[in-house]
Amino acid sequence: MSIEIDTQTADWLARINAASGPADVEAIRIEALGKQGAITALMKTLGKMSPDERKTTGAALNVMRQTVQAALGERKGALEAAELDQRLAAEAVDVTLPVDGGRPGNIHPISQVMDELAEIFADLGFAVKTGPEIEDDWHNFTALNIPEHHPARAMHDTFYFPAVGEDAPKLLRTHTSPVQIRTMMDEEPPIRIIAPGRVYRSDSDATHTPMFHQVEGLVIDRDITMGHLKWTLETFLKAFFETDDIVLRLRPSYFPFTEPSAEVDVGCSFSGGQLTIGGDDEWMEVLGSGMVNRRVIENCNLDPDTWQGFAFGAGIDRLAMLKYGMTDLRPFFDGDRRWISHYGFSPFAVPTLSGGVGA
Repeated sequence: MSIEIDTQTADWLARINAASGPADVEAIRIEALGKQGAITALMKTLGKMSPDERKTTGAALNVMRQTVQAALGERKGALEAAELDQRLAAEAVDVTLPVDGGRPGNIHPISQVMDELAEIFADLGFAVKTGPEIEDDWHNFTALNIPEHHPARAMHDTFYFPAVGEDAPKLLRTHTSPVQIRTMMDEEPPIRIIAPGRVYRSDSDATHTPMFHQVEGLVIDRDITMGHLKWTLETFLKAFFETDDIVLRLRPSYFPFTEPSAEVDVGCSFSGGQLTIGGDDEWMEVLGSGMVNRRVIENCNLDPDTWQGFAFGAGIDRLAMLKYGMTDLRPFFDGDRRWISHYGFSPFAVPTLSGGVGA
């Protein structure tokens, strides 16, 4: 029996060494050591043997089983390592070859203009402030001296959330003015900030979208006048449109949060369907502005006899359209790669406004 076991062991080892892949090794393992395997069947015969035969034959069968198991594991490991080496050699990448640049991304015009605004106003000493887009009625309307009957509070103009309990319903901010309120309440004057960000109004056409971008500016200090406001806006528009030929026209207007208030027009010209900013052949409204209303200053717990200021606001999307020649606002949010490839900006290009407002 011992000679027969030795012979079978040698046969199994020969077959294992001849296996050409891990799958072949697995097939041999099942044939030899599986539930119906040959070696398993031999182990089951031990129960019918006498104690002496079982002792001798059992020891020999255990040695055979352990030898075959070890050989199977060793052969499988060697074959898997060889397959891995072969795959690594076949899939090797020559890192010295030029890389495929792929399709480069572009900076969206909105992001570009936001960066330009931050750069211009940083040169003028303004900080950038942000605030929540989900606001309460007090910060969005009441603190800004917007009366209860004002149309902006109506459901058809403002996106309201369902009321929770007895609390007034929250809303999507309709302007970034709440950032001005929060800043005046949290910080001591003097204050010089701009507040860019997303705002929401129920409106949609070629020049309006339910979500758009706005930038507002605020200055609170002693002895602030409309002259300071005009100079700030003139300096900003010269830097933004990159021309010294900026002529402003301030028209009397009404905003609840400023008094006096003014719409700001910039001189421009139209030729061959092209708009050019500069000169005074034609006029185009670009933003609203005014001196901060005394009631707004009082609502922020400041003394209006000590602190005065001015505020202004403009649509970032509209500024982008005017500067970069876009006629429809809706493609800004369509996600069309052709549009962004045409109107977008390379992240590696030299910044347009690298010279600053003093250039």
